Amino acid sequence: MAGVQRFPSGFRTEEIATDGATIHVRVGGQGPAVICLHGFGDTGDMWAPLAAALMHDHAVVVPDLRGMGLSSHPADGYDKKTQGGDVARVLDRLQIQEADLVTHDIGNMVGYAFAAQYSDRVARWVAMDAPLPGIGPWDEIIRNPALWHFNFRGPDVERLVKGRERIYLDRFWNELSADPKSIDEATRQHYAELYARPGAMHSAFNQFAAFTQDAIDNQAFMARGKLTMPVPA
Repeated sequence: MAGVQRFPSGFRTEEIATDGATIHVRVGGQGPAVICLHGFGDTGDMWAPLAAALMHDHAVVVPDLRGMGLSSHPADGYDKKTQGGDVARVLDRLQIQEADLVTHDIGNMVGYAFAAQYSDRVARWVAMDAPLPGIGPWDEIIRNPALWHFNFRGPDVERLVKGRERIYLDRFWNELSADPKSIDEATRQHYAELYARPGAMHSAFNQFAAFTQDAIDNQAFMARGKLTMPVPA
């Protein structure tokens, strides 16, 4: 099916206020809860096929991260510790105490910050496709030329990308995906339009700018001890 799959008709959307942001959330299904966190170059829309498969026996919660997709674009709070708090506030609003956690890319980083701060609320955590700032060979990872985008930010960068969001995003889809051909034109147009919304690229760059603070926070989390829930990765 070409383009981004829609969420099933049984899903609803909510705008949930957290500490300094308003998070756009899709909710549907019944049963044990699963919360899915997206990465860069997409939004919570990426999880629609998984949501359709899970909704028959799970309550599925799919937010757009702070500053991304249809969530608000606050001036700050892009450190993943704060965004872990966003996840907690979303679950509070939905009266969900515990959930399975499924994350991708930057969603991994937010997911770790959530699990480290609220370990009693995560039954298990499935992590995909991204390192965690400050953990493992992070200093080597950030020197990898393929990851130049980690430090590509600032007002001049935003001027360079403005009106050319599609060119910037194509680089991720073409060079960093397993199969660029699987990301069809309609899908690329969909996400390029979302990232071209006012404030969207500024917020996206702030996700990367927060990595230095994320590394500090993650090392502090690690010092408290390892996560105790199962973590397929």
